[in-house]
Amino acid sequence: MLQYVFHRLWQSAVTLVLASIVVFIGVRALPGDPATVMAGEQADPAAIAAVREELGLDKALPVQYLEFVWHALTGDFGKSIRTGTPVIDMIGTTLPVTVQLSVYAMLVAVLVGVIGGVIAAVYRGRWPEWAANGFSLVALSVPTFWLGILAVLYLSVQLNWFPASGYVSPFEEPLRGLYFLTLPAIILGITHAAVVQRQTRSSMVETLTADFVRTARAKGLGRGAVIFRFGLRNSLIVVTTIVGLQLGGLIAGAVVTERIFSLPGMGKLTLDSVFSRDYPVIQAVVLVITASYIVINLLVDVLYTVIDPRVRVSGKAQ
Repeated sequence: MLQYVFHRLWQSAVTLVLASIVVFIGVRALPGDPATVMAGEQADPAAIAAVREELGLDKALPVQYLEFVWHALTGDFGKSIRTGTPVIDMIGTTLPVTVQLSVYAMLVAVLVGVIGGVIAAVYRGRWPEWAANGFSLVALSVPTFWLGILAVLYLSVQLNWFPASGYVSPFEEPLRGLYFLTLPAIILGITHAAVVQRQTRSSMVETLTADFVRTARAKGLGRGAVIFRFGLRNSLIVVTTIVGLQLGGLIAGAVVTERIFSLPGMGKLTLDSVFSRDYPVIQAVVLVITASYIVINLLVDVLYTVIDPRVRVSGKAQ
């Protein structure tokens, strides 16, 4: 087990290095000069050159990259060009909001998706399956930003069921914090619930038609035990894979939802940084999101052996 974990850590480290190179080059390929943005459009060339030297942009790209990696490893992502605030402080303030929203949305997605998938698999060819499949089709087809705007107009403005915007930390006021995050989490989780539902249904249909399930039924095992003990449990590996990938996507894809509901998370920080060409912040945010993907995938791989003992750490079935 430890050998497998070290092997996956090594692969994750190589992936993170490659991702950091892509992020570094991609940010510098963006139009505009950060030194000009920081010094001002009307600044003289000497002032711009001084800013470039302060930011280290006058050095060769390999030197800039090595300095960027070294500072990132020590938690120093530089300062924001727009506000002058250390980037690590800005991420430390906004990342918890995005993580809270993403985890809440994933709980909604898993709950709705697994229930819908089980219903669709058990009641194949009947109206419950059609209703579940219709929900997943609509959820996958409707854009998140449009659904979020409709939710704000009807559920917040007209019916006053949920707040239209704002944020309260669940760690300070748990009930009020969850109340403010509920509507954004539902909107963000609906599309992902459709993906979880489809995968759960497909996996359960395959499992419920397997020979060992027919044998269990022939021995007189109850329907509920067959569905949950054999069908759902053996489908959890596929669901775990989807949930792991979707959670990383939630962290990266919360930009629109946070913008609609005015949540002070990583999404809002990213958009503000792109509009103001705040390159140090963009670079750090993209790197943090990439690292979150890698860590989540690593945890999912290790979790396989906990869910299904038949899966060895080498990734092959016994």
